[in-house]
Amino acid sequence: MDFLHTLLGPDIKAGLLIILNLIVIESLLSVDNAAVLATMVIDLPKEQRAKALRYGIIGAYVLRGVCLFLASWLVKIWWLKPIGGLYLMYLAFNYFKGKIAEAGGGEDESVDKSQNWLYKSTVGVFGIFWATVAIVELMDLAFSIDNVFAAVAFTDHVFLIYTGVFIGILAMRFVAQAFVKLMEKFTFLETVAFVVIGVLGIKLTASIYIHFYPDAAFSKMMEGEKADIFVSVFTVAIFVIPVITSLLFNYPKKNIIEPEVAEAAEDVLDKS
Repeated sequence: MDFLHTLLGPDIKAGLLIILNLIVIESLLSVDNAAVLATMVIDLPKEQRAKALRYGIIGAYVLRGVCLFLASWLVKIWWLKPIGGLYLMYLAFNYFKGKIAEAGGGEDESVDKSQNWLYKSTVGVFGIFWATVAIVELMDLAFSIDNVFAAVAFTDHVFLIYTGVFIGILAMRFVAQAFVKLMEKFTFLETVAFVVIGVLGIKLTASIYIHFYPDAAFSKMMEGEKADIFVSVFTVAIFVIPVITSLLFNYPKKNIIEPEVAEAAEDVLDKS
């Protein structure tokens, strides 16, 4: 029992619930990673796509592995939490800004690698293929950081953070493929995922107040186990409830994702 407490923290049930939530959020983040990688290599010649994707997947594994060892440092450097929180909030804000623009008749936002500074600075020297690989690895780094900060937002327990990041590594190949299938059927899960990412960002950013006012009632509440359990239950509920209501009442409506996007994302996973 002492061994379980060492691994999962003082509350074993809460630790197991956190791991369950990490499986959900890290898997969805990995699906997003795969979809973006597929989008960035789609303009390459067909024979080069698989090779570029393979480099991208290897880079995702390596960078997530590096972040796995850096995760224990993140919980000790307090100011990295709010920075990570702002980063997650930016991801959520950017996503919903694109959704609003799309609803207003604007073009659907996609990854335009030609506008990226790294791509523009390397394409003339190394060619289109290696410039694409370079930007793919840059995106891998961003998603790997996202992977770690999402785990840190749930808990400060080092083993649980390691578990979360390791799940992110496995999810790139195993769990994410199931979510690709699920998101083909329930496309609203992408929006739900970014709601959760935004909530995690707010929780991380609140650590600024907690650091400077540790004895305040709000700080004690946010640092307590009840806050972690609430976030965990909220995360599970916000994913499960819409799927159930969609199955029973077709609300939210089940929209079919564009076939080429789904196939491209799945191809990324199959090539790993």
